[in-house]
Amino acid sequence: MALKTNVRLVLVATYISICFGFTRAEDSTYDPLSTPKSQNLETIDSIVKDTVRNREIPLRVYLPMEKTPAPVILFSHGLGGSRVGNPYLGQHWSARGYVVVFLQHAGSDEAVWKDVPMLQRMSKLKQAASLENTLLRLKDVPAVIDQLERWNLSSDSPWMGRMDLKRIGMSGHSFGAVTTQGVSGQRTRLGAATFTDSRIKAAVVMSPNSPQGGGDPSKLFGGVKTPWMLMTGTNDTAAVGDATVESRLAVYPALPPGGKYELVLGGGEHEAFSDRDLPGTKTKRNPNHHRIILALSTAFWDAWLRENVSAREWLDGTGPSSLLEQTDRWQHK
Repeated sequence: MALKTNVRLVLVATYISICFGFTRAEDSTYDPLSTPKSQNLETIDSIVKDTVRNREIPLRVYLPMEKTPAPVILFSHGLGGSRVGNPYLGQHWSARGYVVVFLQHAGSDEAVWKDVPMLQRMSKLKQAASLENTLLRLKDVPAVIDQLERWNLSSDSPWMGRMDLKRIGMSGHSFGAVTTQGVSGQRTRLGAATFTDSRIKAAVVMSPNSPQGGGDPSKLFGGVKTPWMLMTGTNDTAAVGDATVESRLAVYPALPPGGKYELVLGGGEHEAFSDRDLPGTKTKRNPNHHRIILALSTAFWDAWLRENVSAREWLDGTGPSSLLEQTDRWQHK
């Protein structure tokens, strides 16, 4: 009799949940920071040769332990960076079961400043932050995805069958954020989504940018259908470019609802998202910043690339608040 009563209660609860849109409690076991105790991650450096543009795109690929097809995350570095930067992201995401591909963009990578006298470096970096290099970057992304598709089918490739290319995420920091925005839904000033690649299913944008003097942000970002997670900080300004904290914060309000998130790190500097020291300051990196970045980005990938219900509930529920500090801000729509 008690068993029948319990069954009735479950059925009634399910009926009420469906009728009134209630959701089940968050899965308390979901933890986006957890990784296997024994990790045997594989890192491979390679080069994509884009014969159409006579251009080479160096890659660093972090492979997960499992040999089964895994979702893919592409990462675009900032101005003056390279494929070896931000290993904390590549190592954690791959440990969570993703193939992580770091692109290096010739013309705006470390070669711009590395062998240049110190007093000339800033000038060289400013020259590299050009429209020409922006366009090169935007075309690098589909060229890499095209090559990944070929490698995934090739018996001569160490990545044969390792990638689930129906589940591709895109991420990047600073100039890499500009790249990410452009290939995942941002429109041009003329109103066209010229560089959007439909193969990209979700994007994490670190230090987003709404171009000053570039028109109404709602026209640039109002048509973004891809889930986006924006990450910035209250001190997120760079030595090169005209981006301000205000211009970075202008992106989120212009995005349409549906899979859109924004993290603002209290006191977060521009380099809070990288592995590099904070330049020109005696301020030490807040050790909790990388922890928050890893947790929120991982939950986002799990929710939108893997369609993990527990990850989505963690992300849209109280999960983030368990990690954030008092000066951090978090919102979603």
